[in-house]
Amino acid sequence: MFIYTSIHIFFHHPLQKQVRMTTLTHRARRTEVGKNSEKKVENEENVNQDRNQDNEDIGDSKDIRLTLMEEVLLLGLKDKEGYTSFWNDCISSGLRGGILIELAMRGRIYLEPPTMRKKRLLDRKVLLKSDSPTGDVLLDETLKHIKATEPTETVQTWIELLTGETWNPFKLQYQLRNVRERIAKNLVEKGILTTEKQNFLLFDMTTHPVTNTTEKQRLVKKLQDSVLERWVNDPQRMDKRTLALLVLAHSSDVLENVFSSLTDDKYDMAMNRAKDLVELDPEVEGTKHSATEMIWAVLAAFNKS
Repeated sequence: MFIYTSIHIFFHHPLQKQVRMTTLTHRARRTEVGKNSEKKVENEENVNQDRNQDNEDIGDSKDIRLTLMEEVLLLGLKDKEGYTSFWNDCISSGLRGGILIELAMRGRIYLEPPTMRKKRLLDRKVLLKSDSPTGDVLLDETLKHIKATEPTETVQTWIELLTGETWNPFKLQYQLRNVRERIAKNLVEKGILTTEKQNFLLFDMTTHPVTNTTEKQRLVKKLQDSVLERWVNDPQRMDKRTLALLVLAHSSDVLENVFSSLTDDKYDMAMNRAKDLVELDPEVEGTKHSATEMIWAVLAAFNKS
């Protein structure tokens, strides 16, 4: 349970000397060139992965590209009021889980390979694959933390550290601050939200009402269709970002917002299918061919918490 004490309610929460040209020198230079080439290839791979991210679901959204964190926050916001439910104490950790999945899907981090001693998703550490910037401030800040942390940490530990849920004062530096505010500002810049000040009895509160309702409805419709018209009853056949968003929406306690507009029959069907999905064994699903391990590791972390 997260307890927020900040008055700012919407955003509660509160790494040469010259030498002769010898064969060894030539080899060293060739090695250096080789390393530079490898780094260039790695950077190109990261760029390609980012481009692939942009091309996913191109039929659903031709103009606006949102991160998983932005989508989760958008689903959690009340359209007119512009803030999340005061009773939702799950969304903060859900957003941090979204950051880890987003980084994994962009080819920046991955789970260490399983061993005899570390088979379970929750036992395996998060490793750095590439530290090349993503262009998103929250993602890049997290990437710096992961790069600078030694020894490495597990998915569950990273969610706790990024949320600030730690008793170790030396680990508080890893807490990501003002996450909802920063994500909301991104959505404002993308023309989906606006910024307003609302006056309550004892304080003023910054809110972010939805202005681009079309984009939010597109997002809601995509998730509704994924468990209704496009239901495949197999997570391995689902679009990976849609699967990730369903997992994160469930973990952030905003799934009810997605299905609330459905008729009673469709609502029950959608909720039951989503429930069946998130109740699958992450350890089993994570080992299947083409599975995105980080999605299932994040789900496993929330199931344990």
